[in-house]
Amino acid sequence: MKIRERGLCELYQNDPERADALVFGRVADEGRRGFLRGAGLAAMGAVVGAAIPFHRNYPAGLIPAALAEDTKPFTIEGKSGLRILNDRPVNAETPAPLLDPDVTPTDRYFIRNNGLPPENTSADGWTLTIDGEVNTPMELSIDDLRNRFEVVTLKLQHECGGNGRAGFNPPASGNQWTYGAIGNAEWTGVRLRDVLQAAGLTENAKYTAHYGADSHLSGDPEKEAVSRGMPIWKAWDPHTLIAFQMNGGDLHPMNGAPLRILAPGWPGSVSQKWLTRIWVRDQVHDGQKMGPTSYRVPKYPVAPGQDVPNEAFRIIESMPVKSLITYPESGIVLPRDHRTLEVRGHAWSGDHDVKEMHVSNDFGATWVPAQLDPPPNTYSWQRWRARMAFPTQGYYEVWARATNAEGVSQPFAIAWNPKGYLNNAMHRIALRVEA
Repeated sequence: MKIRERGLCELYQNDPERADALVFGRVADEGRRGFLRGAGLAAMGAVVGAAIPFHRNYPAGLIPAALAEDTKPFTIEGKSGLRILNDRPVNAETPAPLLDPDVTPTDRYFIRNNGLPPENTSADGWTLTIDGEVNTPMELSIDDLRNRFEVVTLKLQHECGGNGRAGFNPPASGNQWTYGAIGNAEWTGVRLRDVLQAAGLTENAKYTAHYGADSHLSGDPEKEAVSRGMPIWKAWDPHTLIAFQMNGGDLHPMNGAPLRILAPGWPGSVSQKWLTRIWVRDQVHDGQKMGPTSYRVPKYPVAPGQDVPNEAFRIIESMPVKSLITYPESGIVLPRDHRTLEVRGHAWSGDHDVKEMHVSNDFGATWVPAQLDPPPNTYSWQRWRARMAFPTQGYYEVWARATNAEGVSQPFAIAWNPKGYLNNAMHRIALRVEA
């Protein structure tokens, strides 16, 4: 009989409590928690490199944060410190510590491509067509956009719908993003609604359809790489932009130079890069990556691994409430006699503001409030910070939980779906305290 090695995530996939028993000698008690004792406690402590002061609170079937992270360095011209997930097309995420600034630097901004970027990304000669359900079709240069419409600058959060996919069990296909397919840059452009108003929408206008200059991976010019859109009400939001600058400079070629849409709070795929056309339609757009399951989730809860018929999926609109710990870096060791630390990060919530932020260092047994700053403008992420104390030496995990203006909080467990979208489980990092 052939013996096949299995990774830790695969081992935990089908029966996490059995995996606990195999890896750490732990058996679940009271239906939910399996207290670490004896050899099991020693085993987990040895793996994470320290004793675990709050081991009685540690949930059964949860891989320690110290083991759940994998990093791969990646560099590309104009980018620094990103992790590559795919090279055809190029997709790369930003490690959490590099997302600490309130405004994400351009060189640290994540890359999400569906196809092959255009070779020419010069603003010279670039035009944008507005047509379809409009009274006055238009063809605009970037100078036309600058000169004919009010130019605005906003700090806007922008996240891939699959951010967090690596946390799904059973695994979902696609780029295995961990936490870094998110950014909050300072975008400059014109309001999409101003341009649509100038074109004049007909009474039949219901949805936008976006097209870019990128090409399909196959090289077939008849195939689209991605073409998505949004309801007119989202296009009318004053924070939805046609952007031509990022952080005060030109857009990076991998971030859509010279022109893109920025539809904050919605899946990043709505924010078409290398924008060449906006087709106003009298129906929900049916372009590439609009269906049947692309950027869609089931309309009802499903069991992990369950087959879901195509007609049971809905289009993702507003992204869920979420937060990220950007300092300290996971795996930090506090020096001897140093048992307090400021923990900080960002929180965001699709179309909503975040109203509360809490942190825990005892595996969720208790929570303490964190200071939460208001956003500089709607759709920007929000800074949070908390001073935390660690009572004894050993292994700890810091967990972060945001609650939005609708009263919705981040969950502990993931709401599984076949495509691995919308993972907003609480972020956690590993930390050790010396004697």
